[in-house]
Amino acid sequence: MLEFKLKDRTISTERNAFVAGIVNVNNDSFWKGSRGGFSLAKRLILEKADILDIGAESSRPGSKYISEKDELKALIPLIRKIRKFSDIPISVDTRKKNVFEACMQEGADILNDISALEDDSQMARYAGNEKIPVILMHKRKNPDIMQKYTEYEDVFKEVEDYLYSRIQYAVENGIDEDKIIIDPGICFAKDLHANLVLIKNCGRLCSGKYPLMMALSRKSFLGLLTGKTVDKRLVGTVSANLYSVINGAKFVRVHDVKEAVDSLDVLKGILNAGS
Repeated sequence: MLEFKLKDRTISTERNAFVAGIVNVNNDSFWKGSRGGFSLAKRLILEKADILDIGAESSRPGSKYISEKDELKALIPLIRKIRKFSDIPISVDTRKKNVFEACMQEGADILNDISALEDDSQMARYAGNEKIPVILMHKRKNPDIMQKYTEYEDVFKEVEDYLYSRIQYAVENGIDEDKIIIDPGICFAKDLHANLVLIKNCGRLCSGKYPLMMALSRKSFLGLLTGKTVDKRLVGTVSANLYSVINGAKFVRVHDVKEAVDSLDVLKGILNAGS
């Protein structure tokens, strides 16, 4: 059984990874299937997502950041509706302390910060004081220009070194080590080669000490490998997710929850079979 500690409870799954279903409360996400509100959230819950990952600020390549006011306007009503329906753990994809604090007061459980606590100087201390789990992701620059910064001498080492530095910063600000999840930031300031190196070696990141989230769903590297448009990348997504889980990922962040759950159930059955 896989377990992870939230602030006030422990979640668990019999599968080899937790499934985080994506709900983007905006019209700028790269995959239209992730855009929605409560109806989408409800469907992903019924499809057996372990976590809902909700966000209002798009981070696709070329996107622009939005204001705190606009984030709150989108997120708070949705969290309230979800909490009336379910106690499913909610992670919030935001870089802003005030946004996350308001969301937490409405029932959010996990901070998913693509800036790895860099963009808001108050965020780490707040998360530490509140004993909130955090997801720390690697990227370079902001989404509108990040694809201009895809050159690395050793992408694995540079991503790992960055994650170690952000882990140290988080711990220094009171965040418990057992509440830190790492994310290599696939397709964030990375070309195809860099993405594949990180996926191939994902289980070795930070010596496998911290739970690893892989967010691969329908991303552009799959299109480069298969020639498929975003609406036809489901099979590629499932394949890449299963490879990552076999190699150590404990969380998969996906648009297609039902298929992710089915594939992990099959994987569990195979791995648990006797000789």
